[in-house]
Amino acid sequence: MVSFDNTEIAFSSKTVFDLNRSYILFKTVSNSTVVNISARLTDLALRLHIPIAWAIKPTIFKQFCGGETITECATTITQLGKFNIGTILDYSVEGKTKEEDFDATMHETIATIDRAKGDKNIPFSVFKVTGISRFALLEKVNENQTLTTAEQAEYERVQHRVDEICKRAHHNNVPVFIDAEETWIQNTIDALANTMMERYNTQRAIVYNTYQLYRHDRLQYLTQTVNDARSKNYYVGAKLVRGAYMEKERNRALQNNYPSPINADKNATDNLYDQCLNYWATNADVLSICAGSHNEHSAITLMQLMAKHNIANNDKRVYFSQLLGMSDHISYNLAAAGYNVAKYVPYGPVREVVPYLIRRAQENTSVKGQTGRELSLIIKEKQRRKGM
Repeated sequence: MVSFDNTEIAFSSKTVFDLNRSYILFKTVSNSTVVNISARLTDLALRLHIPIAWAIKPTIFKQFCGGETITECATTITQLGKFNIGTILDYSVEGKTKEEDFDATMHETIATIDRAKGDKNIPFSVFKVTGISRFALLEKVNENQTLTTAEQAEYERVQHRVDEICKRAHHNNVPVFIDAEETWIQNTIDALANTMMERYNTQRAIVYNTYQLYRHDRLQYLTQTVNDARSKNYYVGAKLVRGAYMEKERNRALQNNYPSPINADKNATDNLYDQCLNYWATNADVLSICAGSHNEHSAITLMQLMAKHNIANNDKRVYFSQLLGMSDHISYNLAAAGYNVAKYVPYGPVREVVPYLIRRAQENTSVKGQTGRELSLIIKEKQRRKGM
């Protein structure tokens, strides 16, 4: 069994300088007050058009992003590839509202798919539907409200963008993830994803929907999707994650007086994640998964299931995935043992990806044990190298 305590493997790609930079960064984000003040100051600087790239690019951007363009990500792609870790290029520009911006994001996503074609170091592409559509439009569709003629035409353009991305993925034989988002637009996203899976997953899983397992209904929904795929003869791709909008979801449910869609506690989410892994192991003939998790227990559970069901470490129906700059002790040790591993590698202009970077910093502050674990592993490796 893989040991996640092996820091020599975990940080085999890191220089002493890299380790020191990571140590300072995680030490900083361990302080919630510093993170919150920095987030507010950064937001103010952006609104006042004050240059901030000089401070962000060599620090937090360097830790969590591959570059500002696909071309700039080449070094990261090559470096990860040396350790048998794939790259998932994630164009992390958010908050756009204009049609020309949505078209630009579609073309950028297609460019990542073209870059991935035939490159074993880039096993997946990814996009968010809110990157190619107005949020309010998706919400209106989600609520089954009648669209105006203009809105209907607008939504048809959204459907076209989704199809263009998935069609190129199918043509290039590059699987693509459709990210999950808030529950009040997720039914719309699910419907789009299911249409694309039925259309393009006739030979293998090319289109993957994302299942946020802090939602208590997601195993039931995954089961429904697989049953539908069996009846219609297509394959299902599922990226399994815990979820990214917990506080927002709970607050909205409270404010609008409806039952929270989120599990009562973390244990319930962890148990549901394990149940989904077990479900995959008995449905791998039609279901391919990417286990997006920074949780060691989930990785161990999945490895044990693969062994129990005689599924090879490098079977392409199963991938492990973590974010660039986080949980290298999981990624590198799994890859060294021959498992399929890919890192999410966000990229985009520094100013445009600041919202993503702020979320990463806040996530590391709020997730229990995350920053402490990263720091302890970095310290352990620094001490190991001193003792050599």
